Amino acid sequence: MTIAIVVGVLALQGAFHEHITLLRQAIAQLDGEVAVAWDILEVRTATELDRCDALIIPGGESTTVSLVATRSNLLEPLRNFVKVHRKPTWGTCAGLILLAESANRTKKGGQDLIGGLDVRVNRNYFGRQTESFEADLDLPFLSHDVPSSAEPFRGFFIRAPVVEEILPSVMGKQTEEAERGETVVAPGKDITNRWISPVEVMATLPGRSKRLAEKIEVAGLKEDIGDIIAVRQRNVFGTSFHPELTPDARIHVWWLGQVLEAVKVNETCTPQEEKVEQAGPVSES
Repeated sequence: MTIAIVVGVLALQGAFHEHITLLRQAIAQLDGEVAVAWDILEVRTATELDRCDALIIPGGESTTVSLVATRSNLLEPLRNFVKVHRKPTWGTCAGLILLAESANRTKKGGQDLIGGLDVRVNRNYFGRQTESFEADLDLPFLSHDVPSSAEPFRGFFIRAPVVEEILPSVMGKQTEEAERGETVVAPGKDITNRWISPVEVMATLPGRSKRLAEKIEVAGLKEDIGDIIAVRQRNVFGTSFHPELTPDARIHVWWLGQVLEAVKVNETCTPQEEKVEQAGPVSES
């Protein structure tokens, strides 16, 4: 039996064409035991979003994407897609900011977030456009699933955020974060049967924060951890850097594998059979 999977790429602004190119490369490289009919869809409306089994939110200008999504009546459908239905979603750079439950260095009312990742991000952490850089990254999550995984992944950091703090998993709004200065938080959703799980740190960039300490205030990060540049919480994945700006499709190959597994689980489970996995600190607010 062939499984049909629609992967959407939010196409309001930013590097959505580049993601689509790498998705097509990744699909050509997949060699699984399950027959899959992949379809890639540019998403600009709620109707198009409803067709999707998974979604990529590309890099770009997070404030612009948020504003266009609001004007297009797409922001709430995006929140439902990510936070209520928990469909596989990947955000890169600006997409990571939008998927965070909390973002600092932001004026109140200046940025609407989608949410879905219980983290606080530090916007433009590495500085302005002129301070963008490339780095070879060690990505342990690729080690078993992707060919040539031993080779470092070349990451592009363009006005990139980092995950400044892993927050406790909560069922609603991150109310303590809302009390912080220059911080915006995503609105809570009335969620039932949510699959609760802690945030996983998927990759770090060691040592960078020390070199930039004189330019940028570092808050909430442990020196021995380094800068957190990739996280996952259940089906929601975020990266600080831009994989779509390289010719390397390995992360896209890995992510499509995660999408396939999530779709297979969704097809074999009824709502009554879904288990709430409670690992890590969980609270209601």
